[in-house]
Amino acid sequence: MATWLVTGGAGFIGGNFVLEAVARGIKVVNLDALTYAGNLDTLASLEGNPDHVFVHGDIGDRALVSRLLAEHRPDAVLNFAAESHVDRSIDGPAAFVQTNVVGTLGLLEAVRDYWKRLEGGAKQDFRFLHVSTDEVYGTLGETGKFTETTPYAPNSPYSASKAASDHLVRAFHHTYGLPVLTTNCSNNYGPYHFPEKLIPLVIAKALAGEPLPVYGDGRQVRDWLYVSDHCEAIRTVLAKGRVGETYNVGGNAEKQNIEVVRTICRLLDQRRPREDGQPREVQITHVADRPGHDRRYAIDASKLKNELGWEPKYTFEQGIAATVDWYLEHQDWVNRVLDGSYRLERIGTAA
Repeated sequence: MATWLVTGGAGFIGGNFVLEAVARGIKVVNLDALTYAGNLDTLASLEGNPDHVFVHGDIGDRALVSRLLAEHRPDAVLNFAAESHVDRSIDGPAAFVQTNVVGTLGLLEAVRDYWKRLEGGAKQDFRFLHVSTDEVYGTLGETGKFTETTPYAPNSPYSASKAASDHLVRAFHHTYGLPVLTTNCSNNYGPYHFPEKLIPLVIAKALAGEPLPVYGDGRQVRDWLYVSDHCEAIRTVLAKGRVGETYNVGGNAEKQNIEVVRTICRLLDQRRPREDGQPREVQITHVADRPGHDRRYAIDASKLKNELGWEPKYTFEQGIAATVDWYLEHQDWVNRVLDGSYRLERIGTAA
């Protein structure tokens, strides 16, 4: 049985990845600091499963990471751990530097030392996979897409911290020979998404009868990637990716934010109409735009398709319908999150 050390495996993407990995017969050692967006409820179905070992801790705790590596001897380390919300990075950038830069450095040092002590096939086959974002590339005009060779031009404290972590991963490969892989993905959505992000936020507020905040004119464009497609892409890169390479992961689903919000409204109108019969689009409220809001992201994932044979299975229409259905069926999960550290409040206006 393969063993993977997954960091950030109680978060949105990491949690989905862990659930799918264990279901596929992988033993997962899951290291998560359980900051505000980490949620053990996501992993409730794995309670008592010997193939899932949860460890509460920080990726920057080098002694802890070294102990876990020595004890469990993983075949791969997959780094999902990150502070990831742009608005929060505007209000408090220091936490993003601490986790995404300093924490990644500590993790890399521990993994490098572990890898150096491996021998034979175990050393040759070992991989460190770093999960990153398309936001490191900056913003696009009305045409063009980000490729793996697009120069980095991060515009928020969050994307700057992720860019720095990407550079550290690259440097550890070129300096120490650590066998690394990096993925840069577009906007993810799907089950277990913390409700500060656009899609789960709109679903929660729409059901509560509250205004649906749309930044600026709502015409900002994002490429949307269903989270299970992303998990499959990561497994594909881990299995077949060329060491030292970066792979962009996209959903081939560019949408304006206002389109996404209206789609959610229509789906909820069909599935759970308002008592007054009004369409939920009447709840849409345009608010002041985010400071430094990137206008458009679009991912060219052709390298991943042409070299490794991956492409998304879900269209946006399929994925968003499945997502809305999941949230309607799992309101208990949403309510437990909202009873904790988050109250659907707007953040990120400090600038």
